[in-house]
Amino acid sequence: MHNPLADMPFRLSERAAAVSRPLATGFAGLVIAVLAAAVAGVCAVWLTPAALSEGIRVANRLISEQLTAEIRRLDREVERLCRERYPETRFLRQVKGVGPITALAFVLTLEDPQRFAHSRSVGSYLGLRPRQRDSGEQRPQLRITKAGDALLRRLLVTAAHYILGPFGPDTALRRHGLRIAERGGNAAKKRAVVAVARKLAVLLHRLWVSGELYQPLGYDASLAKAA
Repeated sequence: MHNPLADMPFRLSERAAAVSRPLATGFAGLVIAVLAAAVAGVCAVWLTPAALSEGIRVANRLISEQLTAEIRRLDREVERLCRERYPETRFLRQVKGVGPITALAFVLTLEDPQRFAHSRSVGSYLGLRPRQRDSGEQRPQLRITKAGDALLRRLLVTAAHYILGPFGPDTALRRHGLRIAERGGNAAKKRAVVAVARKLAVLLHRLWVSGELYQPLGYDASLAKAA
């Protein structure tokens, strides 16, 4: 006599595939399809630990591969936008640590470099200027204002970390930050990162406006005045 329970794994597998098939478009569809396949494989052997582990492993690998492919596709798209629609980003990318995403975000956020009469105003616009509080004869430096675009501010801070890190080349920006960091303590290191990010914003605006060749050690005096 035929046991109807014997067909249950197959029916579950078939149902999972049927549900995932119309949804299997793009990355979300792939995830659903992978999970459905994993469930089908698990059900086929009645949820044994080995099958569950293998299903998860296969799903993770396929999702990782798809994510990697999607990231590479988006990287190519950003490069294309920089090259074809926003060629001015090439001036900004002269600075080591500033990649296509940071350069493109900078251009799209500021929109028109002529909005700022002085490059040093860009640091304040992006919330990278520390607050000030007068207290008698003392003027303690507080946290940055965090005004402006948060994403661009994070990208500039990330670039500052690279500039100050072990792989950062010898530049005026790096020397400026290291002098601040040498004052000691975690607070000094944080101030150094913010200071470099702020000065980097000033530098990028200046390169954008002027279109000139970036000299890593040639901007020390001019940046000191601007930022």
